[in-house]
Amino acid sequence: MWNRVNQQISESLNMPFELSSKQALSSYGSKKLYKISDSSHSFLVKVAPLSALERFECEAENRSKLIRDSDFLIADTVTVGTSTEFCFIVLEWLCLESGNEDWKTCGELLAKLHLRHEQQMFGLDEDNYIHELPQPNQWHKKWETFFAEERVGWQLQLLAEKGVHLVDIDNFIEQLKSMLPHHTSPSLVHGNFWRGNVAFSQGKPVLFSPACYYGDREIDIATAQAFTELPKDFLEGYESVYPLAENYQDRFEVYQLYPVLVQANLFAGKYLTEAAEKIRSLLK
Repeated sequence: MWNRVNQQISESLNMPFELSSKQALSSYGSKKLYKISDSSHSFLVKVAPLSALERFECEAENRSKLIRDSDFLIADTVTVGTSTEFCFIVLEWLCLESGNEDWKTCGELLAKLHLRHEQQMFGLDEDNYIHELPQPNQWHKKWETFFAEERVGWQLQLLAEKGVHLVDIDNFIEQLKSMLPHHTSPSLVHGNFWRGNVAFSQGKPVLFSPACYYGDREIDIATAQAFTELPKDFLEGYESVYPLAENYQDRFEVYQLYPVLVQANLFAGKYLTEAAEKIRSLLK
């Protein structure tokens, strides 16, 4: 496989690349992560079974969207490819650091991304993935329809196919629609924005693992606070550029159901319990 990686990097760079060192990094799910280097370049390589090729291709496309439309530091995709047994994505290596975290700038950059309203509908031209789960992005005129059907309804259906029935899906979808704003403007959202997907390099905010689509910007803020609170400086920076509505937190309980359902589909356990509790709370 590594000969194939060498070959594709060389073709992408238009110069020879000969792997001289390979370091295994902490991996997650079915993916294995490596730092590879030659005498003058270093790259991050993600390796997974061949079935993950479409996920890597979607990741590359989503990275391109963020590079085009945001001022975050996003690792360039060098190449995506396959060997006989595996697929891989090769990314620019970014030197990350701790102790120099400018969360205020992170909030400002996310707000600037959300300010760029280029679409009149909610969704995306292509479906993508959140973690290892398919994420449908069919275009909708109404945000409440998109979120209720393409996000919550889809995740509930995935659970139902595993024999887990948390609620009557059709009835719950209709109730969700009545809880959401009808006149929000579509923003390009990261789609999986939380502390684990944010880092810093030379003080500049870096984003990982995008699951982009055009949606209500509040979804990124709600997701960021679903499991781990972000520093106060982050929200101050965001609101200095693009103030949130006074009642934005009223929708957090609805929006945070989505990342909990994603975790429930991936890991079950306590996340199923949390999802059931959130659904009961929303139905009160």
